[in-house]
Amino acid sequence: MLAAAAAVVLLVSPAAAIVPQVAPPPADLGRVADEEASVVEVLLADTAQLDALVATGVDLDHDVTRTDSGVVAHAVITPNEAAALTAAGFTLGNAVHRPGDARARVAEREATIAEHVAENREFSTAATVADVSDIKIIRADYYTSGTSQVLSVEAKWAQGQTATNTLTVARDSGPGTEIGSGGTQTISRFVDAGVYLYHRGASLMTSRPDYVRITSPTGDVAVAKVREWLPTPDTSPEGPGYQKDFVTSYLTPTELYGRIHQLAAAFPDLAEIVELPYRTNGYRRHAQAVLGTANDSRIAVDSLAWGHQGGNDISVELANPGAANAALSVNVTGKAIRVNLATDAAGAVTSTAAQVVAALNAGAGPLVRAYTYRGSAGTGVVAPAARTSLSDGLSAPASVSRDPQPVYAIRIGKHRDGSKLGVLAYAQEHAREWVPPLVTIETAERLLRNYAHDGQTKQLLNNLDIWIAPSVNPDGGHYSFYDFNSQRKNMTNHCPLTGAADYLGRNSWGVDNNRNYTEYSLFDGYSGASTSCTSGTYAGPSELSEPENRNLDWLAARPNIKFSMNLHSSGNYFMWSPGAYAVPDRISAPRPTLAQESAFWGASARILTSIKQHRNLAVTPARTGPISDVLYSAAGNSGDMLWYKYGIYAWNFEVGTEFQPEWDEAHDETMEFANGLVELMRVARSFDQDNTRPESSMSVTPSAAAGMVNVTFGVTEPAAVFYTVDGSAPTYSSVLYGSAGIREGGETLTLPVGTEVHWFSVDSAGNVENNYTADGGGRNYRKGQAVLPTG
Repeated sequence: MLAAAAAVVLLVSPAAAIVPQVAPPPADLGRVADEEASVVEVLLADTAQLDALVATGVDLDHDVTRTDSGVVAHAVITPNEAAALTAAGFTLGNAVHRPGDARARVAEREATIAEHVAENREFSTAATVADVSDIKIIRADYYTSGTSQVLSVEAKWAQGQTATNTLTVARDSGPGTEIGSGGTQTISRFVDAGVYLYHRGASLMTSRPDYVRITSPTGDVAVAKVREWLPTPDTSPEGPGYQKDFVTSYLTPTELYGRIHQLAAAFPDLAEIVELPYRTNGYRRHAQAVLGTANDSRIAVDSLAWGHQGGNDISVELANPGAANAALSVNVTGKAIRVNLATDAAGAVTSTAAQVVAALNAGAGPLVRAYTYRGSAGTGVVAPAARTSLSDGLSAPASVSRDPQPVYAIRIGKHRDGSKLGVLAYAQEHAREWVPPLVTIETAERLLRNYAHDGQTKQLLNNLDIWIAPSVNPDGGHYSFYDFNSQRKNMTNHCPLTGAADYLGRNSWGVDNNRNYTEYSLFDGYSGASTSCTSGTYAGPSELSEPENRNLDWLAARPNIKFSMNLHSSGNYFMWSPGAYAVPDRISAPRPTLAQESAFWGASARILTSIKQHRNLAVTPARTGPISDVLYSAAGNSGDMLWYKYGIYAWNFEVGTEFQPEWDEAHDETMEFANGLVELMRVARSFDQDNTRPESSMSVTPSAAAGMVNVTFGVTEPAAVFYTVDGSAPTYSSVLYGSAGIREGGETLTLPVGTEVHWFSVDSAGNVENNYTADGGGRNYRKGQAVLPTG
C-alpha cells in the first residue's frame, strides 16, 4: 500500500536584490568555442522573469530558489553568454561553480582511482475553517535538517492573484501554549507564469510548535495543526550486517557499464545485462577547422571521415602564391590540402570565401566539405592561412570507444520474465550530472550483495523485476568528463551549415534528452524547451528523434513496470508530473487525481525519510511536488512520458545541492539517495502486497449558503472516491471526488441539506471498499445524508 503522506521544504539563500523585468535575448546566446562555462546566479524579480529566462534557451542547472525578494536561478554560461544575458537586462550574481572546480573533481577522481585501483567496494491538509473565510492553510510542516529545526507553511488567500501582501504566521511554542508565544514568520506569494498558486515560506525554530494561525489582511482567520515532515522511524529496514558503501570515485559511462557487467557476471542467477535496442550516435565527430576572422571571409571545413578514422590527419592551407594574376587552384597531396589563392595584377589576393569554398568542394571533395561561415554570403576576401590541421576536438583516451555506443541496463530479480512487478531507475539524461549514476550503481550493489543474508532484500529480488540504466546518455557523459565539463546534452549535431554546425559551435551542439519525449512537448505547444540547436534545452528536430530517448521509451513500454525514478542533479528536489505547462495562462498538463496525488505524496514521504536517515538532511516540502509547481515547465520531459503514456508512477530525484561536488560530498549524496532508491523498491513491494481494502467516511459541516451544507470525504489511505447525489448506485462512471487545488486536499461539495450521497472508494492497487462491485448492480456501497451531526 502506498503510505499516507506528510509534506516537504529545503532551506535556501535569499536573492541579493529585486531586479527589473526584462525582455528575453535572442535564442542563440552566442556560446563561443573554447570558452569555459561557469555556474552563475541569475537574480530574477519573480517567476514571470524566470519564464523569460527559460524562454531564452539558456542552459539552466536545476537549482531554482524562490525567496521573499525574488528568484535565484543557476545558469551554466560562458563569459560571452553572460554578456548577452546582461545586455538583455538580466542581472547576474555570484559564480557558484567555475571550470577549475570541475577540473579539480576530475583530478580528484583520477587520484582516487589510482589509489583504489584494486578496490571494489500521509498527504494531509491543515484543519479547515468555515467556508466564509478567505484564507486556508494548505500545509504546516515541522522538520529537522542537520542541526536546524524548521517550520514550513503554505496557505492560499482568496485575494492572492491581485494583491501582493505577504501573510504573517503566528505560532505557539508547543502543546497547550498560546498561539503567538512561539513568535511569527512571514510567507510570500508564489506566482508562476502569472498565476497565483499560494503563499509559502520557511523559518528556523528553537522549539516545535503545535498550532499556527494566519489572519488575512481582510481579517479572516485560519488555524492549523503542525505536522512533522519526515519523522525518523523507530526501526530501520536494513537488517544486521546490511552491506553498503560500494562507490569510491566518480565513474565515466564506460566505467559504469563495466561495473554492471561485472555485477551481472558475479550474480548470474539474479542479474543480467540487457543491451537496449538503439545505439547512440557515438562519442565521435568529424574533424573540422574554421579559417579566417571576419565572418564574411571565414571558411569552415569538415572532414567527410570521422576524426578518428582519418579526419584528424587532414590539413588545409590557404596560400598566397606570391605572383600576380594567379588563378585559384587546389592541390591535394595525400591528406594535405593546399589552396592557392587568386591574385590581381598587383599580386593582391582576390579570392572570396565563397570562391574558395567552391574550389575546395571541387578539388578536395573526396576528403572534405567546405562552406561559408554561418550562412554568410562569403563575399569577403580571404586571408592566407598557414597549414591548419583539422580536429575532432575529442580528448578521451582510446579506451573510450568512438563507435556508436551500445547502451546497457542491468536487470535484477530472481524472476526476470515480466511476471513480477517492474521498477525502473535511470540516470544521466544530462551528461554533466555525475553523482546520479553513482546512486544507481550503489543501489545495484546493495540489492545483489545483500540478497544472500538480508531477508528484506531477498523479498525484493524474489518479487520485483528491477531495471537499472546508469547512463542513458553515454556520449554526452564522456564529453563532459574529457572535453567540456558543463556538457548537458547528447553530442548529435543537428545545426544546419548556415548555423552553428562549424568547429566553433562544438560545445553548443546536442539535444536535451529530457526535452525530446512524446508527452506535452515543445511540439505540442508546451513551454520550457527550445527550437534552437545551440540552446541548453534544445528539444531536437522531432519527438523521440534521439536514440537515447527511444531507448527509454522501449524500457518504459515493459507492461509490468509500474514505478520509476529518474535521477538528476542538482537542487535537492523530489518531483513528479505534471512537468509542463503552456503559456500564457499556465495551462498545465493534466494534474493527477486527488488519489494519485496522495499516492505520490505518501510514497515520497517514505523515500525521503530514507534519504534523511543517512545524515539528517531533509529534502524540503517546498521542493517536493509536481515538476512544474516546484521548479519550472520542462516540456517533453521523461517523467511526463512515463506517467501519461504508460501510467507509471514516475519520480525525479534532483540529487544534492552542488554542481559536480567534491568527492566527500558526492559520496554522502550517493549514500543518502541510494537509501531512497532502495526504498522505492520497498514502496513497489508494498504496493504489490496490498490487499487491504480502503475505508472512507463523509463529513458534513455548516455552509454560508442558506439551506446548504459542506460535504467532504476522508479515506484511510490514498484512494479514489466515486459518488452520486441523485440516489443512483455509484460506478466508475460516477463523479470522481477531486482536489481543492494545487497542493491542497479534497474539494468541498456544497449540497442541499438532506441530499442522499452514495459513494465507494478504490485504492491504487485496485482494492475496492467493502468488495463492492461497481457495475451499478451492487448495493453495498456507502450511504449518507448531507445533514449536520447532532449532539
